[in-house]
Order: sequence, then C-alpha cells, then structure tokens
Amino acid sequence: MKDFENIPSLMAEIGARAKSAATSLGFATAERKHAALISAAEHVWAKRATILKANEQDLAYGRDKGLSDAMMDRLALDEDRLRGIIDGLRAVAEQADPVGEVIAEWDQPSGLNIKRVRTPLGVVGVIYESRPNVTVDAGALCLKAGNAVILRGGSESFHSSTALHACLVQGLKDAGLPEDAIQLVPTRDRAAVSEMLTMIDTIDVIVPRGGKGLVGLVQREARVPVFAHLEGIVHIYIDATADPEKALNVVLNAKTRRTGICGSAECLLINENISETVGRDVIQALLDKGVEVRVDAQLANISGTVPAGDDDWGHEYLDMIIAARAVPDLDTAMEHIRRHGSNHTDCILTEDLDAAARFMKELDSAILMHNASTQFADGGEFGMGAEIGIATGKMHARGPVGAAQLTSFKYQVKGQGTVRA
Repeated sequence: MKDFENIPSLMAEIGARAKSAATSLGFATAERKHAALISAAEHVWAKRATILKANEQDLAYGRDKGLSDAMMDRLALDEDRLRGIIDGLRAVAEQADPVGEVIAEWDQPSGLNIKRVRTPLGVVGVIYESRPNVTVDAGALCLKAGNAVILRGGSESFHSSTALHACLVQGLKDAGLPEDAIQLVPTRDRAAVSEMLTMIDTIDVIVPRGGKGLVGLVQREARVPVFAHLEGIVHIYIDATADPEKALNVVLNAKTRRTGICGSAECLLINENISETVGRDVIQALLDKGVEVRVDAQLANISGTVPAGDDDWGHEYLDMIIAARAVPDLDTAMEHIRRHGSNHTDCILTEDLDAAARFMKELDSAILMHNASTQFADGGEFGMGAEIGIATGKMHARGPVGAAQLTSFKYQVKGQGTVRA
C-alpha cells in the first residue's frame, strides 16, 4: 500500500477527476452503462482467485485487530459470495435506467408543458466499513444513476476492495466510459475521510455506511449533505395471536442467519399472554442455536438466559446476542420501539390484521414488516439489485437506497413563444 504524504492534495485531485467524469457520465447512454456493469461482472469472476487472495490478507489483518466473529463474517469473501456480487451487478445492469425518466408531466393554463425528469446527483462520496461487497454495490448503483463516485472503504477491507474496484474500472474502460467515474481512495489514512466531508466543491452528497461511531462522525463534521444510515436496532414484536411456527422460524432467521448485517434482529418483544408458551419456545430455540438471550425480570425464569441491563435496550449487537422483554400489549411494544429503536426496520408477528395495520401505520421506521424476517431489509431483496445502504432519515432517500434513490430531478418547461401576462 502506497503512503501519501499530502492527503488534502490527493483528495482534491480525486474530487476534480470525479467531477469531470460526472459531467460526461450524466448523459451516457443506458447501453454503455449496461455494458460496463456486465463487463465488470465478468471480470469479477475471471479475477476471483486474485480477489480471494486479497481477501485473505484482509482477514489476517482483521484477526490481528481482534475483530468479532460477526465482523469477520462481514469481511469474508468466498466463491458463493462472489457469485452474489456478480448477480448483483447483473441485476443492476438489467434494471431500467432511471436517468431521464419522466416522474410527472402536466400542462398549465398558460400553455406551458412541464416535465419533472430524473437527473444524476453528480458526485457521490461513500464512506463504509468492513464489507468489501459495498465497493461493488455502491459503484454499480452510482454508475447506473449516472453519478461519479468516490469510495472510501474500511481499513479492514482495503485489499479486497482494491481488487474488486479494479474490476469495476476495467468494466468502465471496456464500455468506453471515463475510468474516473468510480474511484477508490488509495489509502487507509483517516485524514482522507475528514477531507471528503468538506469537499463541497466536488462532492454533492455523502453516504456513510457503518456503525454508530462512523455515522455520528460524518453527521457531526460533514459540510457536504449526508444521507443518514443509522445503526439497525431492529425489533420483533410477537403478538398474542402470533402463529407459533411462523414466530419460531422468523425469529431464528432474523437473528441467526447473518448476525453482522443491519437487518439482524436485536430486540425481541413478547406479549406477556404468550410469554410462557410461544415466547418460551422461541427463546429456548435461540438458546439452542447458541444465542445469548438477555432478558427482563419477567422472562428471567427461563433457564439459560441472562439478566438484561439498561444499556441492552437500544443496543446494536451485530453478534449472537439478543435482548428480550415481555410487554402487556401492542401499545407498550410500539412505545418501546419509539424510545429505543433507530427507525431502521421493525417487525410484528401476528395473525391479527388490525394489530398489524396499526403497527404499520403508527410506527415511523423506514421499513416495517409483518410476518417476515427482518433479514429481508436489503435492496437486493426489494428488487433493486443492490443497495448502498438503508437510509433512516426522512430527507430525499429512505429505506434501501438503490439507483433511483441516487437521482435528483429537474424541470423541463416547453412553450410556444409563451409569455407571462
């Protein structure tokens, strides 16, 4: 890895090249963008040995840093995960090009015809931790939306991200698009992050994807607009009418399929009327899977659990740990979620359609689910091909951020020599 003595100069150069690339990329044809993504997918598979070797270096680095098992899982690549990355590239490639889409059109009494049309944001800066697949997801989605992108990956995934980035650049080159459209910051130096947050002349929006510490830093220090992606403090409420089999299957999947992703369940709320039946069975199943279950006093009689502390409510574990609490009713469950949640993803397990409707209507999370695993909180599962992340704010983008969410719009106004009275 090359050392860079002058980080401000390095980042200024990257920004200038990205802005230049964005100018031509903004009106690149859908066919050329499609070709670049398909070519990149082919290069990922062709270079899989190189990518996996680079990933081995990152895993060794992660072990030396003492990363948790869940974080190591987020970092790890294998051929199956590379196939998933390739599938994501192909899925984004096959989606309709959002640029130029007419969002709305109307005629005014004045004789004007007005269209609101999707247009690229310009230059997107993405700052992320650990997961090397974000390099490809972010690069692909920004390209599809006609944006240049500056990627600053986590130090743990430096070698994997570099190898994957090379495939994206080769795809751009093969399609005759500017190679500077997708740039990876070539240093682990954290000063590069600070520079990105103040590059108001070249970066149009910053997307942070990572833990609370990273997102908080970006929100505090950024002078560039930010798409907020807060941590996934994901709740599941098991209602009194929940189907026992559905509850068991959904909770186990939501917690244990992959603990290190933002859609992993972190808190289980159980209606006290079923705490000794369905609730006990679900908690026992979690314990049998090796999950540490931290419970309130009402559930403390379940053998194998441990007492929850005050800081367990509203905690993102990203590990084989879950907090659990008995609640008297839906209203108490929703109040708990409002107080301790992060407006990311929350789920109700119930056969009572009125209760489900209230849950969906009265909570304000970016994603609300009924009888479905929270691990589906993912742009790929929403049909977006991939995602940059789950936006938990309310401005511009919310929920999974795919290509369409990485656009703005402009108005195209046509007249016939029309003048204003």
